[in-house]
Amino acid sequence: MSRDIILKARWEKLVEKLSAQFADGDPLDLDGMIYLVGFQELGQLHRSFKKDEKVQLMHIGICRLLEPFGFYEFDFFDADGWPHFKVKEELPSLKAGEQTLLMKEALVLYFLEKEYIE
Repeated sequence: MSRDIILKARWEKLVEKLSAQFADGDPLDLDGMIYLVGFQELGQLHRSFKKDEKVQLMHIGICRLLEPFGFYEFDFFDADGWPHFKVKEELPSLKAGEQTLLMKEALVLYFLEKEYIE
């Protein structure tokens, strides 16, 4: 199978599984999945978040997802347990479709590493 076909199949499986678990079966979008990654990486699972903290969770998710691609590197945890990343390489200018593809690939890779999907 070609790489694109494998990615598409894994992506569909990931959307199906996450949507069933976190969105009552409604298709979860990219932003929702990135938020889940940030939430998972923070590890403070039993609390509510303010609006600005939700934005920070999205940032954590993006940094963690793009870390294996060499764009970010984990730096430290602050006193409140929030992870911080440093930029290793600036993101290239990408068209919307290219950004979406990169994030889909990053999400699939993340959930493969976590053994959530195969």
